[in-house]
Formats: sequence, C-alpha cells, structure tokens
Amino acid sequence: MDVGEYPMAAVTSCGSFRVNYNLEASFRMKRNSLSVVNKIVQSSPAVKQPKVGFYSSLSHTHMHTVLLDWGSLPHHVVLRIFQYLPLIDRARASSVCRKWNEVFHIPDLWRKFEFELNQSATSYFKSTHPDLIQQIIKKHATHLQYISFKVDSSTESAEAACDILSQLVNCSLQTLGLISTAKPSFMNVSKSHFVSALTVVFVNSKSLSSIKIEDTPVDDPSLKILVANNSDTLRLLKMSSCPHVSSDGILCIADHCQGLRELALNYYILSDELLLALSSETHVRLEHLRIDVVSENPGQVEFHTIKKQSWDALIKHSPGVNVVMYFFLYEEEFEAFFREETPVTNLYFGRSVSKAALGRIGLNCPRLIELVVCANGLQTLDDELICIAECCKNLTALGLSECEVSCSAVVDFVRRCGKRLTHLSIMEDVLIPDGNYNLDEIHTEVSKYLGRIWFPDVLPIW
Repeated sequence: MDVGEYPMAAVTSCGSFRVNYNLEASFRMKRNSLSVVNKIVQSSPAVKQPKVGFYSSLSHTHMHTVLLDWGSLPHHVVLRIFQYLPLIDRARASSVCRKWNEVFHIPDLWRKFEFELNQSATSYFKSTHPDLIQQIIKKHATHLQYISFKVDSSTESAEAACDILSQLVNCSLQTLGLISTAKPSFMNVSKSHFVSALTVVFVNSKSLSSIKIEDTPVDDPSLKILVANNSDTLRLLKMSSCPHVSSDGILCIADHCQGLRELALNYYILSDELLLALSSETHVRLEHLRIDVVSENPGQVEFHTIKKQSWDALIKHSPGVNVVMYFFLYEEEFEAFFREETPVTNLYFGRSVSKAALGRIGLNCPRLIELVVCANGLQTLDDELICIAECCKNLTALGLSECEVSCSAVVDFVRRCGKRLTHLSIMEDVLIPDGNYNLDEIHTEVSKYLGRIWFPDVLPIW
C-alpha cells in the first residue's frame, strides 16, 4: 500500500513517532557522551573543571592552527589547488602571502589560458583585464602551450585578439583556438592584419598539433607557412567557413601533414584529389572528417559530386573514420547528394531536407550511425524512416523536429532497430496520431521495443 493510501491521522502518527524517536536517540547519545567526558575529567585529580570560556578559547586556537597549516602547505599542494581555481579566484588567492604569490607565477599554471575579449556594452561575459594580458605576455608567453581566444561580435575584440597573437613571438604553442561567441567577428578584421598575426604563431610555434580557426580570413599562403613549420606535429585542423582558402590549400596540408587525424572543412573545397591524398600510404589513418555543406551563394542549386571511388579509397585506408556532414541547405539544393553510396556516419540537417533526399539516405548510407532532422516540409516521412531502419544496420541515434511522422511509423521504426537504438529524441509535435496509436499510447509500445522507458520530448512552456 502506498503512503498516499493511508489515512492522514496514521501518517501524522507515524511521522510523530519517527520524530520523537530520533529526538530521543539524539538526546540519549549526547547525554552518554557528556557522562563519559565528565568521568574522564573527574577521574584525574590534576585536571580542573573547565571554565565557561574554555571551549571558545580552544576553538580560536584550533582555527589559528588551521590558518598556519594553510600558509605552510608545500608548493606542489598549493599548485594543485590553484589549478582548480578560476582565474579571478586564483589571482585573489595569490595576494594571501608571498609563498602563494610565488605559486601563482609557476609556469605549470600558465600552460593553458583562454583570453576572453569583449566590449562591455555589447557582451554578456567577463573580459580578461588588459593589465593581466600584458603581464601574461611579459612573464608567461614562453610558458603558453594551449591557448584560445573567445571574442564577442565586435570587430574591436577580434582586432584585440590579433594584436595579442602578434606579440607571441617567443611562444611554442601546441593548441590554438579562435572562437566567436556570436557572429564571426574575425571576418570583419582586415585580411592582412589577421594573416600577419596568425603567421607569427605559425612561424614561431614548431609544435602545433591542434588548430581551430573556423570563420576566419585565413588564406592559402598562410596555410603553406603552417605546413612549412608544423608538418610533423599537426593532428587536428578545423577551418570551416574560411572563404579565402581553396582546395589547393587543403591539399597542401593533406600532402605534407602526414599525421593529420581530424579535419573540418566546407564542402566546396572537398575534392576527389583531397580524399585520395588523405588515403595515400604515407598518411596516417584519418579518424574524423567533418564537412559543412552550406550554400556558397544564396539560392545556389548546383553542387559538385564526389566520386564513389574516392570515398572507397578513404574508407579502405581509414576504415574507422567518422564522416560527419552538416547540411544547411534548402530542399531544392539536395539534388547532387546521396545519388550513390556515401560513407557518412553522422548526418545533421539544420535547415531542411527534401523527402527525396531522405529516401536516398536509406539506400546509399550503409555506415550511418546518427541522423538528426531539424526540419522538413508538410509531407510525412513514414516510408523514408522505415527504409533507413531496414538498410542502415549501424544506426543507433535518431532526432526529429519540425517534421511529420505517423505514430505507427515510429513504432515500426523502433521495432526494426530494437535495443541498438540508444538515443531517440522525437518532439511530440512531430507525431501524427493514426488508427493504431495515439499520443497517450505510443510511449508504451516504443518503450517495449527499446527495453527502457521512453516518452516524446515536449518543449517547456515557461
């Protein structure tokens, strides 16, 4: 019987019993412990009864001892604590004593740093203080190994980031990230200013392994400088939405950076030659290839196609590679895609996708693991989902939003995929009730085939 089935008097009585029992037990424990203390004190004639202020004095002495212990902590312990503190708290802690201030400047604390640059009138996050930036450049530039720049939407912040990069002449970076929190503000900086600042880092850092420079005016000549100085160490390169980079620039990287394992780029610079270069015998096996498919020009309909032989060469050389494709197109722009087998593993449709294109996915994407459809027209996608469930035997994740699927088709889809479907996110508005299932019944059937409790996602009303 559940608690809610008991009469209120019984619940109150039961609660009172528990409270009284706990109070009595607590009082009995305190009384026993006090009697033990009294016996110990009374058994020793040399010990007088403590005065009223004794415990208060003892507490102050203990606190003073603790403070002294904090001040005498070894350097490596304080260093470990500082590593967990945000920068502002670390700076405050450095003013506690001379020893902590010395720890504040230990090189290990300055291996990794994120510069936050913004104009206070237009940004919501705190900015790194200019005095601290100058202190870092003056004292810790040689220690920096992993840095990123987080800038807001203002051109001034992006230019400030370029100014800092230009001063890192004595650094030896391993990781560099340029992050725009809103619109890509680096694109508003003059190309010559940006490329000049980036070249300073590329020339002076001989061990760059990870570079994220998406939505920036980087160009082919600067990439050649990168290759000339870091070809043996580069492992990850993310540079989607870089309009001044051509396929020749990416091909140069693929030809010379034999250890490259992760690459993110726009579809318009993807080519058969690039895939073959990444598939050469001297190249390591690629682990992650991300491709953003965006209209190069608004209303663009025609896209080039990649030959099946080129994809096959990549998969033969790197059988475990994740090929991730993000689509931001309109329905009429999908004509060139999925006409033949494509080894994509993760598909995200951010704007829309045509019903015909989804039908081709089921037939020509046998390696598909994850599918997310954010939008579609008013036609139901029942047949397309069933085809994907039948043909994509590796599919483990599905997300649907702003499209239409009947409840029966969803149940059939889950039945065919079974428990290998580890992630299933479907907005309630997507589901269309039919003669077999309504919105109140579908979760039971889907939960049965998944082997776990499942409900449609609902947007919060607050």
